[in-house]
Amino acid sequence: MELTKYFKNFFQKTQSSGILLLICVLISLMVANSVLGEGFQNILDSKIGPYSVSMWINDGLMAVFFLLVGLEIKREVIEGELSSFKSASLPIFAAIGGMLVPAGIYALFNNGTAYENGWGIAMATDIAFSLAIVSMLGRRVPPAIKIFLAALAIVDDLGAILVIAIFYTDQIHWTYLLLSGGIILLLMALNYYKVTKHIFYLIPGAFLWYFMHHSGIHATIAGVLLAFTIPTNESATEISPLEKLEHQLHIPVSFFIMPIFALANTNIMFKPGMVEGLFTNFGMGIILGLSLGKVIGISLFSFIAIKMKLSSLPDRSTWSHLIGVGFLAGIGFTMSIFIALLSFKGQHDLQEEAKFAILFASVLSGLIGYILLKNIAKKKKHRI
Repeated sequence: MELTKYFKNFFQKTQSSGILLLICVLISLMVANSVLGEGFQNILDSKIGPYSVSMWINDGLMAVFFLLVGLEIKREVIEGELSSFKSASLPIFAAIGGMLVPAGIYALFNNGTAYENGWGIAMATDIAFSLAIVSMLGRRVPPAIKIFLAALAIVDDLGAILVIAIFYTDQIHWTYLLLSGGIILLLMALNYYKVTKHIFYLIPGAFLWYFMHHSGIHATIAGVLLAFTIPTNESATEISPLEKLEHQLHIPVSFFIMPIFALANTNIMFKPGMVEGLFTNFGMGIILGLSLGKVIGISLFSFIAIKMKLSSLPDRSTWSHLIGVGFLAGIGFTMSIFIALLSFKGQHDLQEEAKFAILFASVLSGLIGYILLKNIAKKKKHRI
């Protein structure tokens, strides 16, 4: 099955912005380890209205990114690659395995220690970076594999957000949570009565973001919930409100939101002893959890689901492709860093150690996944 037009546009734009994204990562690392580092951090910590610049980026701009990904996933569920139970169920099973096994590996190294609260660090997949890398492979990767990774990543991150809400939230504010539920019911009613103007969804969506943020649950989930209420259709000729909104969001997300996010969240200051820290129980739990646990969990649970005939391999893909995607899913990066900050509040040194281990594991996973998928394409081409 071919990619739908809008999903293809999404990946083409992500491929184009992939190099820009990686450049922003390098710039951020260089700035953080130069004389400009302190000033840059002060900018991120400065307030715009009630929130810091970094909060507006991480919770605000990324909610728009999650909105776009949610729109793409909904489209594929309605009329695309995820429209059948067998194809839709595989990313869910894979994501569950990709969360449980890494968390188990981390706990194996750190259970009963001062670091045991960080088990959630190894569970997350960074949607932005994993999709950017798979998109840079272009046509060398089957389209269905790209959709599988996108679906897996969003299920994975939604799982991570639930983990944050349940295990890493100091206090849930039920009033704001009930208000969020009320907004969701309103959005569902608008969809039911076939309201098509975007403004009638985006204004309540802004309130949903605000209430979600104050409820104690990570605000980016508001973007996904909003996306699922935007009306669509199964017509190949008539453009739906969902398709129009996708088209409007592609460029700002790919060329503004993702690069800004990379700049703000890769500012890791390298310090003496950080390399040695990679080989401690703490460092190894994170590194092996992400770079090994992800691929094992995703492959194992996918194998079980397929053998039980609950799922099927993505179209034109092989188990080697699935293993390559499993490595790319080990790019925890931003969400893993976010969980690390929550896990060790007020413990700056531990946070920095965790960030460095996450960066190392993410780079390692990304490189292995990219090389593996690229080599699979080369071998296939040679056979032809």
